Amino acid sequence: MYAYIIRRMLMLIPVLIGMSIITFSIVHAIPGDPTKVILGDKATPEQVALVKENLGLDKPWYTQYFQYMKGVLTGDLGTSLITKRPISEEIRPFLAATFELSMVAMLFAFIFGINLGVLSAWRHNSWLDYGTMIIALIGVSIPVFWLGLMELWFFAQYLDLLPSYGRVDPRLGFVGITNFYLLDSILYGDVTYLKDVIMHLILPAIALGTIPMAIIARMTRSSMLEVMHSDYIRTARAKGLSEFWVIYKHTLKNAFMPILTVVGLQMGLLLGGAVLTETIFSWPGVGSYIYNAIHARDYPVIQSGILVLATIFVCINLLVDLLYGWIDPRIQYEKE
Repeated sequence: MYAYIIRRMLMLIPVLIGMSIITFSIVHAIPGDPTKVILGDKATPEQVALVKENLGLDKPWYTQYFQYMKGVLTGDLGTSLITKRPISEEIRPFLAATFELSMVAMLFAFIFGINLGVLSAWRHNSWLDYGTMIIALIGVSIPVFWLGLMELWFFAQYLDLLPSYGRVDPRLGFVGITNFYLLDSILYGDVTYLKDVIMHLILPAIALGTIPMAIIARMTRSSMLEVMHSDYIRTARAKGLSEFWVIYKHTLKNAFMPILTVVGLQMGLLLGGAVLTETIFSWPGVGSYIYNAIHARDYPVIQSGILVLATIFVCINLLVDLLYGWIDPRIQYEKE
């Protein structure tokens, strides 16, 4: 097991290097000049040349790349051209906001997706099965931006039940400790803070988690139907176990491997694909951070933000691989 973990971690190195090269190349292919962002359009050629020299932009691209990676390996992601602040410090609250939203969205998707899939497989070929799969099909097909706008119109504007933007009501004067507002409100021990944070999370989490919920439901149904016809399931029923215990203890556990794969992939996609949701709900996450940087031509922020999200996505996939052996003891990792 330990040899497998070490081998998988070593395999991450070429993947991360490849991602960094692709990200660096794409960002440098974006039209525009970073010196124009710093100096403005009326800058003289002498001023432009001086700034390029200070930033190292006058050097070949491969030299710039190695200098950038040297900084990344030491924890330096560069400096924002707009705010003049280190990106490694500036991105933390945005990354925490996206991670918190993605975790709540995945919790919503996991709970409802698993149970809808189980219910559909349990009542296979019944009206309940067809209705559940119709819901899943609609969930996969609805665009995130449309669902988000409809939520805002119905729940925030028409019914006035839920807040429409931000992470917390600014009138509360909430000051975060860890930048994870759910955790911070618990640490403060303030029910008012906790309730407000949850209320702000509901709409964006549902909008972001609807598609993963539908995908998990369909995968759960498919995987459950394969396992339900196995001999050990018939044996469990023959022993007199309750149907609920047979479904959730034996069937779901043995059908969980492909579901885990989908959950891991969807979690990575949620972290990197929350741009639309964060924009619609004015959620101050890393998606909005990169989106604003693209408009401002803040190239170091774009480059480092994408690299951080890609690294997290790869690490989540590694974690999923390692969880396989814990969930299913039948999996034996190759010994070196």
